[in-house]
Amino acid sequence: MNTDFLKYQAQTSPYPLGMEVSHAVGSYIYDTGSKKYLDFVAGVSACALGHQHPRVNQAIKDQLDKYSHVMVYGEYSQSPAVEYCKLLASLLPAPLDKTYLVNSGTEAIEGALKLARRTTGRSQLISCHNAYHGNTMGAMSVMGFEERKQIFRPLIPDVDFITFNNEDDLQKITNKTAGIILETIQGGAGFIQPHNDFLKKVRQRCTEVGAMMILDEIQPGFGRTGKLFGFQNYDVVPDILVMGKGMGGGMPVGAFTASSAMMELLSHDPKLGHITTFGGHPVIASACLATLQEITETNLMAEAMEKEKLFRSLLVHPLIEEIRGKGLMLAVMTKSADITNEVILKCQDKGLILFWLLFETCAIRITPPLTISEEEIREGCSIILQVMDEMMIKE
Repeated sequence: MNTDFLKYQAQTSPYPLGMEVSHAVGSYIYDTGSKKYLDFVAGVSACALGHQHPRVNQAIKDQLDKYSHVMVYGEYSQSPAVEYCKLLASLLPAPLDKTYLVNSGTEAIEGALKLARRTTGRSQLISCHNAYHGNTMGAMSVMGFEERKQIFRPLIPDVDFITFNNEDDLQKITNKTAGIILETIQGGAGFIQPHNDFLKKVRQRCTEVGAMMILDEIQPGFGRTGKLFGFQNYDVVPDILVMGKGMGGGMPVGAFTASSAMMELLSHDPKLGHITTFGGHPVIASACLATLQEITETNLMAEAMEKEKLFRSLLVHPLIEEIRGKGLMLAVMTKSADITNEVILKCQDKGLILFWLLFETCAIRITPPLTISEEEIREGCSIILQVMDEMMIKE
């Protein structure tokens, strides 16, 4: 299979991991040789309830028996999408009460940027250095990592950058700013949390000058930080909330949420201000609804915080400098990129899936399913420590 994988399927890096996947259940992925791998990555935070979750699977099957795609987004009333948006509104603070469903996180970012410009009538967008919001042209324009986007320029104009957690930079948000987009916790940069009420100060500045505060919750969202959304840990409410990844229980989806008054602006002057064919797809919306119900009707969010404590208590080693992040969004920091690479690759050999972050080369990603058990956490951490011990002996 790998030969055909490399020959016929476009790649994103010169050296893909190339595991030949047979099936996946719970916290484990199995290859075609029947070897099982404990999954500490969850599809890069996407499989919030693990693999083949019964409630999500059943919702998908039930909807398939009724109907799949029937009409372009926004024209027909379809129960799965309506129920989902209604439930989400009941769980979010005012004025976040209307949701636009799309196909991925990066498409949701595109919609959010357009909505900020449409709402304010301004053009300037502000993002953060080392930010990552997706890879389409608009989302890439607010990516704060020049090496990854230089070859694709020119991108959209009038985008400026500040440094995350740098309060002095907030004066760059002015009455010319349409919106500032921030990851609630910076992902690709190394799972960096806001400190010293940084997000509250951004909120205050946006309110002062009439700019939109856009929070990208594509990674922290849906219970990973102990709250449904990461921003709920920091006592702020954005104007526009962007989500994806864990939202769909492993299905491809994204969304952005704002007030009804703001969202209605996309329907006129011009009409069809943002459109998508497959957004709100009934099968995927059914998976989203089941995922949201499971996360909010169980103790998974509270358990995420206890599981974080367990990870931190177990992962103590001379090769570990620190552990960043919150809940089940953790980055184990080593002393060098070489150490990180070796740990990730050797752990996969021993049946544990870890992964990298986009920009911080010393970080080991740990973002397991919220459903991971304490026993599985201990099993995986034991493999990490074993690999690190072997590396120490070798040195």
